[in-house]
Formats: sequence, C-alpha cells, structure tokens
Amino acid sequence: MNTMDRWIARPRPNPRARLRLFCLAHAGGGASAFRGWADVLPPEVEVCPVQLPGRENRLAEPAIMRMEPLVEALSSAVRPYLDLPFALFGHSNGALIGFELARRLREQGRAGPVHLFASGRRAPDCASGRAPTSHLPDDEFLDDLRQLGGLPDALLQHRELVALLLPTLRADVALNESYAFAEGEPLACPITAYAGAADGKVSAEQVQAWGRHTRGPFTVRTFPGGHFFLQEARAEFLRVLSADLAAAARDLRAD
Repeated sequence: MNTMDRWIARPRPNPRARLRLFCLAHAGGGASAFRGWADVLPPEVEVCPVQLPGRENRLAEPAIMRMEPLVEALSSAVRPYLDLPFALFGHSNGALIGFELARRLREQGRAGPVHLFASGRRAPDCASGRAPTSHLPDDEFLDDLRQLGGLPDALLQHRELVALLLPTLRADVALNESYAFAEGEPLACPITAYAGAADGKVSAEQVQAWGRHTRGPFTVRTFPGGHFFLQEARAEFLRVLSADLAAAARDLRAD
C-alpha cells in the first residue's frame, strides 16, 4: 500500500462512477464510520472514506492536532483522486475539515467540490463558547465528551477501546479548539447542512450560518435524533443523502 492509499479507503472501487464522495468522520472516528454506504448510495457515486492518522489501521501514527498541517497533507492525499468530480461529506469535526480542504484546494488552483455536505456541525465562523477541555484529566475529559454527546454510545461501552483512542480524541478536540476561522471568499459549490433535531452541540442558528459560506444554493435538512442522527436515523439519512447525491450527479450530466 502506498502512502496515499493509507488516506483514502475505497471499499468498492467503481469504474462507472461519475462522482466521488470523500467522507470525513467525527472526532475520534475513522473510515469504518461509513461502512455500508457504498451498498446504498447511487451507483454512479464512488464512496471514498478518508482515514486520518491516529485511528483504525493508522492507530500507530500520531493524530494531527492543527488544521493547517492536516489540510495540507490531505490535499496532497486526495490529489490522485481528483480526476473525477467530487463531493465532500463531513460529520462534526469532519465537516470543518472538509470546508477547509475545499478552501485549500481553491488556494492551490485545483478543482473544488461540486457539493459540500456539512453534517452535525456549527458553521466555521461560529465560536463554540466553551472553555478548552483537551488538557483535562482522562475521566473529566471523557465525561465532558459524554455529556456533550460527542462520542457514540456504542464506543463508550468499550472502555479498552476508549483508552486506546484517548490520544486521538484529545488531538481531535485540540484541533477543534485551536481552529481560527479566517475570512475568505465563499465557496462556489452548493452547501447542504444536515442536523439532528435534538443535537445539543449545535443550534439551529449555527447550522443556518453555513449559508454565509457559499455563493451557490444552500439547504438545511433536519433529522430525528441527536448529534449522531446519521446513526440513529440511518435509513432516513442515507435515503436523503442518496437523493442529494443523485441530484448532484444529474447536474454533472446537464453540464
């Protein structure tokens, strides 16, 4: 496996694809968060989960704690896969990384995404209003994540796995805490913001604020559930995402 292949996991390479979907997981999450998506999303879409350092098969590598070096490395990693139009999907921290990746590719003069799907995340220019927690002792740090709903319940049931992931979780939280939004031109592509109706981490106003970051169409779609609505309402969520991706693929054909 070459260096770039470590970053992009393609569970089902699709030679008929018209559109690639790069998927970025929540804090502490990896490519396995998107297991099964290739089975249900439109056949013209190739699902490409992103595997960041510090998780799953890259657990031995240190997670990257700052946005600048992360998007720089990621922009190099996706370069061999930009021969097709692509969309970006990110959940929570992944949405912020996807947004900054789109801006970095634009800075490099490369083609940008045809669509950005920002899931379970406040807009980049909205401050969290919370004190930093990445430095807290383990128990306090995990308790804070638990109260925020920032960890899937299924993960919290495996204490050994949580202990193994602690350095990565801290790095991901530190990345979020150190992030400083820089003003710039809105993206040219449409943005669709997905939100959980009962998500205590993200307000409706913070979701709507994503509209400031595109010159194209902006849509908000709300699902039953909390921060991990994409798991709690999986069938409905994937049905809606499929329809949105099919529409993006139709737009490509129209061009």
